[in-house]
Amino acid sequence: MKSAKTDRVLRVSLGVLVVALVYVIYAAIHERIVVAGDSAPEFTIQTDNGRTVSLPNFGGKLLVLNFWASWCPPCVEETPSMSRFAQEYANKGVVVLGVSVDKDDKAYRAFLQRFRPAFLTARELKTHEDYGTFMYPETYFIDAHGKVVKKIPEGVDWNDPGLRQYVDSLL
Repeated sequence: MKSAKTDRVLRVSLGVLVVALVYVIYAAIHERIVVAGDSAPEFTIQTDNGRTVSLPNFGGKLLVLNFWASWCPPCVEETPSMSRFAQEYANKGVVVLGVSVDKDDKAYRAFLQRFRPAFLTARELKTHEDYGTFMYPETYFIDAHGKVVKKIPEGVDWNDPGLRQYVDSLL
């Protein structure tokens, strides 16, 4: 009698564990990846200059949200042109926010010292997951209504006339 009861408990427990495993695998495979046309996931980030920024807090401006890392060669390559872009478009209604996914604070700080980005920067390790970003750099253009209007899944030359023409068309 005890053996049958123990056997039943073990089967039920094993069944629950199998269901939990299947759910975890399903959730990992089906992570949300944000694409153009999606609503941008909300976030609140403390930037290096002490400013707290959040998605609904850009006052009708176009947000250029760039995820990067100090160890990423295309990220390093695009930083100077992104700085020029940020400076030239700051008074046109564009905010550039570079969010580093560096786990090593010293590497992040060294990058900032070396390149002195002319845009808002922050080191934050969660938001990129909400966007489904795990390859860097990756940039999202988010309009005043919180919609992703463009996604660039690679490094770019921010001086590219086609890119600038596109941004001008959004303003």
